[in-house]
Amino acid sequence: MRIDVVSIFPSYFDGLTLSLLGKARATGLLDLQIHDLRNWAGDRHRTVDDTPYGGGAGMVMKPEPWALALDDLASSGPEAVDRPTIIFPSPAGELFRQKTARDFAAREHIIIGCGRYEGIDERVFEYAASLGEVRLVSLGDYVLNGGEVAAMAMIEAVGRLIPGVVGNPESLVEESHEDGLLEYPSYTKPAAWRDRSVPDVLLSGNHGAIAKWRGEQQLERTRQRRPDLLSD
Repeated sequence: MRIDVVSIFPSYFDGLTLSLLGKARATGLLDLQIHDLRNWAGDRHRTVDDTPYGGGAGMVMKPEPWALALDDLASSGPEAVDRPTIIFPSPAGELFRQKTARDFAAREHIIIGCGRYEGIDERVFEYAASLGEVRLVSLGDYVLNGGEVAAMAMIEAVGRLIPGVVGNPESLVEESHEDGLLEYPSYTKPAAWRDRSVPDVLLSGNHGAIAKWRGEQQLERTRQRRPDLLSD
């Protein structure tokens, strides 16, 4: 899988050299490339923003650097992929969920464009649709300073679903949101700690009873913390 990320702050993504995703990049399971948008700016000041038409606070990212970046990256992806998936993190986008991560993990080539300031010129999204499938995606109902944090979260959620990235694939099955519910509580040694004990059923060795308890805990935890998931 190839992921190209475009940002004016490429060093934001240095953390993706660590842990499981770092190993996946080193072994070739994940081809993750980070690009500086200013490399496609046409002036000596490497300008990527300008004042908004119609007035208002802040600056808007100019369309031409984005178009040049998308042209280059869309044409340099894997040969078997005619049209990449082009993702723009945006508070105005669809909500990013686990099923979204699974959808993206099945793609061969993803381009993520990280906006800044007051956002990206709207015409960029229209132009990007001529190059690939465009998805505006939001982590939640709040606003960040830019798309980098959201992009990193999406890359981690997607990258860990690539076969071979997580050592034990069974650990991907029993997780929050995989079956529409939150994950059950987890415990480890010691069995008694600071006057708190592990539930007896987990010490029983009765796998049927343990599975039943975990299912009940999933339902109860979801009912308490995320009742909206039960109504979906």
